[in-house]
Amino acid sequence: MTYHFALSPDVNVRDLSHWFVFNTRLQKRTGEAFHLSPFDDFSELKRAIENEGVDLVYANAADTAMLVRQRGFVPLVSARGVADEALIAVAEESPWRSLEDLRGDSLVAAATNAPDVERICRILLEPVDLGKDAIQVLYRRNPVMVTKSLLLGEAKVGFFLATAFEEMSATVKTMLRPIARSRVHLVRHSMLVSPRAAALAEPIRAAFLELSTSHDDQPLLVGLGAPKGWAVMSSEEADLMIDLMDTLDT
Repeated sequence: MTYHFALSPDVNVRDLSHWFVFNTRLQKRTGEAFHLSPFDDFSELKRAIENEGVDLVYANAADTAMLVRQRGFVPLVSARGVADEALIAVAEESPWRSLEDLRGDSLVAAATNAPDVERICRILLEPVDLGKDAIQVLYRRNPVMVTKSLLLGEAKVGFFLATAFEEMSATVKTMLRPIARSRVHLVRHSMLVSPRAAALAEPIRAAFLELSTSHDDQPLLVGLGAPKGWAVMSSEEADLMIDLMDTLDT
């Protein structure tokens, strides 16, 4: 049988070749077939999960909470020393230079449908009296479309995963101005395996951990967004992050 390996839309996939190289190694390590599917739309990923079409997934913190608690997925690894911070940006040509400039009765924001990023950005806006009811969010397929909404004037601010923002081209970044960034440190993407593929949990985890032991694999680690290697993610660590996500949502 073929197992389905999904990448969340907010995973850095500037150069997909690194993920395909790893997928080939994963198949050799496990002796099983894996089909790698990079998603660029959160709604499409959600539909695939609901249709039980995902067996291995690199998911953000919000999706990790749903997958672990509602669908029985098991955490395997996370990128060592890499946290998912959120960033608020405006168009470079806009007059707004700081969060204080946004203070007012309402605000239109563009964002992907990534609840962890949205929750953190909303918290960043609370000190300027912009609570939940004051912020209208326009949901877009991916960070590129969030950027487009800013440049077209459809939204005043954009909510970004900080690493996704940093990986955009230099040309695009010159059109935007970051005005706030979180420092939560505890939110991160996790590699998760489904109940259907649970028997492969240990060999899959081993395939990731083996990358951290070879100097020759450093370029591949960088390409996968884990320059310091991969670390085991225990159920306890996942539970702590999930509890934090619940706290951020209150």
